[in-house]
Amino acid sequence: MVSAVITSAFISANVSAEEIGYAEKEELKFGFIKLTDMAPLAVAYEKGFFEEEGLYVTLEAQANWKVLLDRVIDGQLDGAHMLAGQPLGATIGYGTKADIITAFSMDLNGNAITVSNDIWAQMKKHVPHEGGKPVHPIKADALKPVVDDYKSKGKPFKMGMVFPVSTHNYELRYWLAAGGIHPGYYAPHKGDTSGQISAEALLSVTPPPQMPATMEAGTIYGYCVGEPWNQQAVFKGIGVPVVTDYEIWKDNPEKVFGVSKTWAEKNPNTHIRVVKAMIRAAMWLDENNNANRPEAVKILAKSQYVGADYEVIANSMTGTFEYEKGDKRDVPDFNVFFRYNATYPFYSDAIWYLTQMRRWGQISEPKSDSWYKDIAKQVYRPDIYAQAAKSLIAEGKAKASEFPEFASETGFKSPQKHFIDNIVYDGSQPNAYLDKFAIGLKNDSKL
Repeated sequence: MVSAVITSAFISANVSAEEIGYAEKEELKFGFIKLTDMAPLAVAYEKGFFEEEGLYVTLEAQANWKVLLDRVIDGQLDGAHMLAGQPLGATIGYGTKADIITAFSMDLNGNAITVSNDIWAQMKKHVPHEGGKPVHPIKADALKPVVDDYKSKGKPFKMGMVFPVSTHNYELRYWLAAGGIHPGYYAPHKGDTSGQISAEALLSVTPPPQMPATMEAGTIYGYCVGEPWNQQAVFKGIGVPVVTDYEIWKDNPEKVFGVSKTWAEKNPNTHIRVVKAMIRAAMWLDENNNANRPEAVKILAKSQYVGADYEVIANSMTGTFEYEKGDKRDVPDFNVFFRYNATYPFYSDAIWYLTQMRRWGQISEPKSDSWYKDIAKQVYRPDIYAQAAKSLIAEGKAKASEFPEFASETGFKSPQKHFIDNIVYDGSQPNAYLDKFAIGLKNDSKL
């Protein structure tokens, strides 16, 4: 009887401890780019999850990632769907210097690398086949002879990615380098932000919706982008997605929800309530083995969100992915929004991005392991996430088993093995990780 009383007292204390105060700011404007991984924002709005938290949200598509970041910094936007590298890049002063934080990771996976039909025809002869179909994952080893041929003829080999601190830039570079193709260095200390020093493949920025048309025009020969812009190339018959980021790094973190540190300090309850609504949206997107995805695709197809055809968005969002025309394969985890603790802001995810910034010269000076960890902890805020999750658990809207064990969670995932080059990533040892790569800056190297 005594234990029952103690348990009951503990639960009620826990519930009251997780009650969140009123939102300091109720009317909010959030920005996004027209990609399917903005889905948690659209779903939280359309399903009324924001309103249930007392928030009246306007969602507004932005012209590009730079405009989006600038508008969060200057307060025109209260927060936004961001590239995971943006809060980190801003905090360390790569590009625009500003203190941006994230308490919510928006998704895992969701990107692919597409090449033009002409490049695919040249690559294909170097790709192993079984039963008349290419064996996946397709490595950049198959692209290397094509790039070498361009180089021997004095022709630059050009590819597109969406932003210098984007996942897409780092994934494309990772894939190319794993196949022996140098994607080039940045040297900000010398005023060089092209990222093309020593490059065998020249990478440049192209906004996501413009990728297919830019490739069709022959300005670039391939690109790395999120959906639906890879499947759009298949539907238009202008290119072939050759590898998904799931195959480059299984269950890699993708976008985050970012706010300025000043905004978060001024509106702590509002921030927690925003995260609560978005956790619910992520749960809805993944529940019952993606049973809600067709409805989600209908929402995303609206012109105010992604505005692409239902069929194009559904091709990847509902658990399949089409490579060559007609070569449609099951990829149930192409888009993950909640399972595998997708929404939790892990420090080790932040550190991976920082290692890639260092690898390619965006961080020009060697840094200690403790520096990487300190920056991760400044930017990624699992403490805010935990408050939101605990509040949902106390309200009966989520189960504790659906989240990490908050009391013991360190923010560091176990060493991750599922990379295309089989190199193991341990977020607690960033410099030892960098030393494993044949191509890229090491701990003590400097351009």
